Amino acid sequence: MPIYETLSDKLTVVLDIGAAYTKFGFSGEYAPRCIIRSEVRCKRTNQIRRIIDYKDEKDLYDLLVDFIHILYFKYALFSPKDKPIVVVESLLSPTLFRETLAKVLFVHYEISMMLILPSHLVSLSTLAAETALVLDVGYTEAVAIPVCFGLPVIHAWQALPLGSQAIHKNLQALLSSENTGINNLPETVMEDIKVRCCFVTKQKRAEQFSLAKPEITFAPEVKYPIGGSDMITISGKVREKVYEILYEEDNDHLCLSTMILDAILKVDVHLRNKLAENILLIGGTVMAPGFKARLKEELHKQLKYDRYNKLRITTVKFHNPPCKENYTAWLGGGIYGATEILGMKSLTREKYFKENRLSDWPNMRDNNRNL
Repeated sequence: MPIYETLSDKLTVVLDIGAAYTKFGFSGEYAPRCIIRSEVRCKRTNQIRRIIDYKDEKDLYDLLVDFIHILYFKYALFSPKDKPIVVVESLLSPTLFRETLAKVLFVHYEISMMLILPSHLVSLSTLAAETALVLDVGYTEAVAIPVCFGLPVIHAWQALPLGSQAIHKNLQALLSSENTGINNLPETVMEDIKVRCCFVTKQKRAEQFSLAKPEITFAPEVKYPIGGSDMITISGKVREKVYEILYEEDNDHLCLSTMILDAILKVDVHLRNKLAENILLIGGTVMAPGFKARLKEELHKQLKYDRYNKLRITTVKFHNPPCKENYTAWLGGGIYGATEILGMKSLTREKYFKENRLSDWPNMRDNNRNL
């Protein structure tokens, strides 16, 4: 018997499929084995497609079959058959996605059991905390959910379409307005420019951006190579203004800072100060330089307004997780997967087929493989 097959019998796979990146690894480990883009190359058209761009249930099923195959047989190097898996997902994940993923894992890959965990809740296991406000700023949206005594307070959730996707669009608009001569850059390039060249500026400097004659000196410009030979100039103004879209209030006076305070407003009075002093930021977007310091400034600014005076919050504190923020939720899933909760709360293959009335599941699996 191969060595990797012997070792795989003791491993529990932990999977966190994000809109932009997927984290894949094993419980009991301190970091994922791989962090890859949530995309696959379509066999029929030979084009790369993102998982979130599925057209219908069947299209999503086909994309997930190919994607899970890559994860197991390229990175894990063992078969998923009769193995358990822990899936970490957002509480706001579409039901269609959750059910299709379960169908792929149980019917096509014949896993033994699956444990689905909410990302906001399991992130707190990395801190050994049971009460905190978790803000997840990902690719498509930012979601804030308070967790009190180990239970997510669903009625207090807040969400806004503020994430990396909005930042990339803002960066594209800023570059076009400066007549750089480069239009419609690929999103991978926009992401690279954002990570390498941009940062979150201070609140006092941001207030100067709207003035006709700002009294500040912008950050130095940088050169960014395009296509190997061409170069574009990223001005200091662009470098500092890219992330401002996260802190500017929209027509409803909503932004990242108001999301957090609105979520706190919807919980019991005796928990408000405790949540304000236990804020956990997760998601790849929050790893931007200056993000946490600027968010703290914005929170204190909002607390001075009449809208949030009744909160009576004087102190705002952030947790530092024991890992990078982009895979904090994955690490929490790995902790849960190493406990007895996996056997107690998991959905087994037999129960899945019984509840879905799939008595003839072997033939159904073969038919799906022949599609």
